[in-house]
Formats: sequence, C-alpha cells, structure tokens
Amino acid sequence: MEVEIVASLAGLAGLAIGLTTGLAVRVSERAQRTVSQTAPVGTLPPGVASVLSVLRSSAVVVDGEDRVLRASSAARAYGLVSGDRLVVDEVLAMARLVRRDGEIRETEIQVGPTSARIRADGRWFAVRVAPLGSHGLVLVLAEDLTDMHRTEAIRRDFVANVSHELKTPVGALSLLAETVENAADDPEAVRRFAGRMQYESVRLTNLVQDLMTLSRVQGDEPLPDLRPVDLDEVVAEALERCQFRAGEKDIELASGGEADLRVRADQELLATALRNLVDNAVAYSPEHTRVVVSARRFDDRQVEINVTDQGIGIPDAEIGRIFERFYRVDPARSRRTGGTGLGLAIVKHVTGKHGGDVTVWSKEGHGSTFTIRLPLLDAPLRPASGTATQAPENTAREASP
Repeated sequence: MEVEIVASLAGLAGLAIGLTTGLAVRVSERAQRTVSQTAPVGTLPPGVASVLSVLRSSAVVVDGEDRVLRASSAARAYGLVSGDRLVVDEVLAMARLVRRDGEIRETEIQVGPTSARIRADGRWFAVRVAPLGSHGLVLVLAEDLTDMHRTEAIRRDFVANVSHELKTPVGALSLLAETVENAADDPEAVRRFAGRMQYESVRLTNLVQDLMTLSRVQGDEPLPDLRPVDLDEVVAEALERCQFRAGEKDIELASGGEADLRVRADQELLATALRNLVDNAVAYSPEHTRVVVSARRFDDRQVEINVTDQGIGIPDAEIGRIFERFYRVDPARSRRTGGTGLGLAIVKHVTGKHGGDVTVWSKEGHGSTFTIRLPLLDAPLRPASGTATQAPENTAREASP
C-alpha cells in the first residue's frame, strides 16, 4: 500500500514538472516572436555599425524610404550626404534599383564642390551599392579616386609636354640637315646652318638631361650619395657653369655671404639646382646688370642660399605656378634663351630631397630673389617636403646687389 502511494506521488511530481517546462518554453517562444515583430525597421542589424566604422571607404546606409540611417564623416564632408538624405541623384537612383531587384551595382561618379569643400573640379568616386539584410536597407560604399585621377592627368600632361618639347629641336635638326644638304655648294650657308644645328642639339641635350635629373629626384626614394659638402664649392661651381651665358649679356656674377658653411648633400644635384637658379636669373635680366649668390647661416639649424637679380620680376599671379614642370612666365623669352621649363621644378625637388625648401620674392621691374634653405651639416634632416612658396616681402632680398 505504501509503495503504491509513493509511486503515485512520484508520477504526479513528474507530470507537474513536465507541464511547467512546456509552459516555460511556450512563454519564451511567444516573447521572442513579440520582440521580433516589434523590432524597429529603421535600425541597423546587430554588428553592422561596428563593421562600417572600420571601413576605409565612405559608407552610407539608406532605409526603405531613402532616409540615411548612418553615414561616415567622410561621406558628409565629400558632399554625398546632407542631413538624412543622399544628395547625389545618381547614387540615390542606384540605391532604389538595388532595393528593388537586390542586384549589386557599381559606377564611377564625380561630385561637385560643396560649401564644406571648395574644389573647382570636384572629386571622383568609385561607388558600390548593395542590399544590406532585410527591411529594404541598402549599403553605399564610395572610394575616393581623386588623387588617382589627378595623377593620371599630370602624367598625360607631362607626356604631352615632353613630346612637344622634344618635337621642336628634333624637327629643327631635321629641317636644318635638309637645308645644309641643299646648300652644299655654299660654304657660308653651311657654316651658318651648322651653327644652328649645334644650338638645337645642345637644346635637345639639355632637355634630355633635365628629364633624367627630374625623374631621379621627384620620387620618394632617398638620395643614396649624401656626404658633407662645402657650400663655397657648390656656389663656385654653379657660377662657373653660368659664366659664358652671363658674359654674352655683360652680366656680372658675384658671390658673398658667410664662408665655410657645410651641408650634407649630393654635390652634383645641389650644384645643378643652384645653376638652374643662376641661369634663370641671367635669362630674365637685362644687359649690364648683376646677379649675386650669397650663403649665410639662417639660424643654428639651417643655412640659406640666396640668388638675387635685377631682372624683369615675376607677376604676383604667376609666382604660385613657377615651380610647375614646363610652366613658363614668358614662353617666348624662354624659348629664345633655350630654357626647357624644368629648371625650377628640379630646384624644388632637389631641395626637398635634401630636407629643405625653396621660396621666392619678386616684384615686377625690380628683380627677384630665390632662397634655398637647407639643414646644416650637424642638424638632423627634416622629412623631405619639396615645398616651394612665396617669401614674405619683409624678409626677402637681404642679399640684394
């Protein structure tokens, strides 16, 4: 009898436990369904925000009503998003198509200037649009291609300029050679045309040499042959190279400043940069004037080399561009003097490679002063910047002749 009672009680206890467990499972399932049904549609799926925060591309998430749920700061700065809306019509149209058919789409767009970013030519983006989970969310990723487009444009311009510059002396040599052949019985004409051919060949040689020098110094690789260099030697070498051309115009070349200043440099490149500045000063100076090269200690860490002339000067509007490759303030004069248009670009890159910079002060009708600043031999090198700027008027021309 007692055994039957115990067995009955155990059975009732098991039944109670089973009913309780089943009821708990049903309540849990109902609660989960309720949470799922009441979850807001306009929110990001779990973990998406964390993933978007580490992406390098500009990211935008748009909901089913074209509202922006999340946008990176770059997307707003670049003008892709304003407030809670995509403001680039092409991207918005892509987002709607992706939401409708679920197909991933890609394109390349240009975004014009905004109040936060003033650029006349806008910026280029590679845009990829894809569906993101359910509820009609769409992800827009935009990769900035502006630097790549700008580099490609520079490359195209450079190739076009080089082709044009090479074509001129090569064409002249071809024409002169034909003329010499036709004037073989006229010794005087032959001598005249031969002299012209020599001039064009020198011009072609200078252009090729400048191109080789520029290709050497405009990359990111450090110069391998830096050693202690006496600036007195560099100045003397540059002046010697320019003496013949200066003599043709009766221009006096003079040097001054402090002696025994030393820097760590590639002497050949530094002499080439300084020669380019002196050549430029001679080319743009009238006859019977003076060009002065002086070196002095700027402070306890830097030395500066000034090249001062009494030439025609540079218009204010042109100063910001004179260090560009092939840019000429006066193209007609530059071609008459045999300039390649690369001299000042070489100066900028050479000084940058040596941890220095170059500035210019100029006034039309009063001449110009170009200043190269370099670290002294015992001073640590700064990161190569290659900057080229306009010097303040009150600090320039201290070495004026």
